[in-house]
Amino acid sequence: MSVNTCRKIHWAILNIGHPIYRTVGTEEEEVIAAVEKARKSVVSITTFGQTRELFSMRPVQGMGSGVIVHPEGYITTNYHVVEVGGRVNVILSTGKELTGRIAGVDPSSDLAVVKVEEKGLPAAELADSDSLRVGQTVMAIGSPYGFFLGGLTVTKGVVSAVHRDIQLEDNIIEDLIQTDAAINPGNSGGPLIDLQGQVVGLNSAMIPFAQGIGFSIPSNTVKKVVEGLILYGRVSRSWLGIAGLTIDENIARQYRLSVSSGVGVASVARNGPADRAGLRSGDVITEVDGSPVGSIKELRRLVREKKPGERSVLQVIRNGERYSATVVLSEENQLA
Repeated sequence: MSVNTCRKIHWAILNIGHPIYRTVGTEEEEVIAAVEKARKSVVSITTFGQTRELFSMRPVQGMGSGVIVHPEGYITTNYHVVEVGGRVNVILSTGKELTGRIAGVDPSSDLAVVKVEEKGLPAAELADSDSLRVGQTVMAIGSPYGFFLGGLTVTKGVVSAVHRDIQLEDNIIEDLIQTDAAINPGNSGGPLIDLQGQVVGLNSAMIPFAQGIGFSIPSNTVKKVVEGLILYGRVSRSWLGIAGLTIDENIARQYRLSVSSGVGVASVARNGPADRAGLRSGDVITEVDGSPVGSIKELRRLVREKKPGERSVLQVIRNGERYSATVVLSEENQLA
């Protein structure tokens, strides 16, 4: 064995058990900086309420996370975190403990707002979730299992899909972000952030029987719902007043339609916005305000982006002829 070889082995033995430091990569630096920026706005939330069982009341507890959205003490979280009502306990990232009250809830979007009497809180930056792309790096921040693990936890993944709908026990939540970033019990209500440390979604649910599938409410939905809850204590959604179905090639062929995509009008609510605009059963809506409509889900989303009282111009096919109809949207009704 040569002298040089012996020296290499000698140095290798000397280095055993000693840490080898390396330079942090660019993406790792971005992740670390993003988490440091966003974590100051993340809180842990615990609620204590009661539920009736036969002839007695049973104490119940809710647990989750939240995001500070306004420095004057407004925090957003999931509705299912606070639905037990009662006393709300909020723990800031600094460890400071505060008492909160439920300022407003919106079960249909699984969002709620909690108010604490504290000024100058570090509010999170909410990004434009419409610009999210599948494959984009995201991180979930929250308090899994409450403070059992000793505080906030970060998990990393990618945007797996967008515009997902999930069926919960008694609700359907539409237009969600799907991610493979781990979301565990207690993470609900915490933020999903991008590499700029901005909130792109609010973690809402996970599928317990599947691995690597979590969902977040898009930040643009959060902005709209939270604004309504803070200003009015409720959320006002626009309503078109039709029951419809998605047109595909099979349906178009069956009914001999002149278009192979759009939303077919199955029925029109009497005196609703669509009825007042002259729409009829059998019409096919192909565009809303210049945006093509390929499904009933897309139509709902475009309508809900507008406020009640605003106008929308629809492109409609009737008996093979195209025409425009201007509707004045009203507040959401039971026939949505």
